[in-house]
Amino acid sequence: TGGHTTEILRLLSCLSESYSPRHYVFADSDKMSEAKIRSFEQKRAETFSNSQFTLDRIPRSREVRQSWMSSVGTTLYSLLYSLPLTYRLQPDLILCNGPGTCVPVCISALLLGLLRIKRAVIVYVESICRVETLSLSGKILYYLSDYFIVQWPELKEKYPRSVYLGQIV
Repeated sequence: TGGHTTEILRLLSCLSESYSPRHYVFADSDKMSEAKIRSFEQKRAETFSNSQFTLDRIPRSREVRQSWMSSVGTTLYSLLYSLPLTYRLQPDLILCNGPGTCVPVCISALLLGLLRIKRAVIVYVESICRVETLSLSGKILYYLSDYFIVQWPELKEKYPRSVYLGQIV
C-alpha cells in the first residue's frame, strides 16, 4: 500500500492539464493513498487552476499473501463495486500500475466496451520493481490492456507484446 500510488503519481505529474478530471480508484483498506493523492492534487492545483479529481474506494480484490482460491471470490466482490463506478465515470483512459484493485476496474471497463456503452483505452504500466517476472495483475492485464508498458528490457524479451520505454517512474 502506497508504493503503487507513488509510482502512478510520478507518471501523472508528467501529464498535461487536458487529462482532467482524474478519477482515482483505490482499495477501501488503503490508508495511505488518499493522503498522497490529495497532496499531489493540491500541488498540481498550484500549476493548473482548474484541476479536477475524484476519489473512489472499492473493496480490495486481493490482500497480500491471500490464497489464489479465495482471491477469486474477493475479486468478484470487488468487480461488483467496480461495475457501477465504471459505468458512472465512463473513462476515456485507464492508467494503472499493478495493485490488484486495478484488475476489476479494467474488467469493468472491458465489459462496458463489449456492451458498446463506452470504450476505454487501458494502459498498464508494470511496477519498476518487477525486473524479471510480471506481477499477478500484470499477468492478467497483459492480455487485456491496449498498451502494456514494462520498465526493464528483460521483461520486454519475455513479453513481446509489451512496450519498453526504459525506467519511466
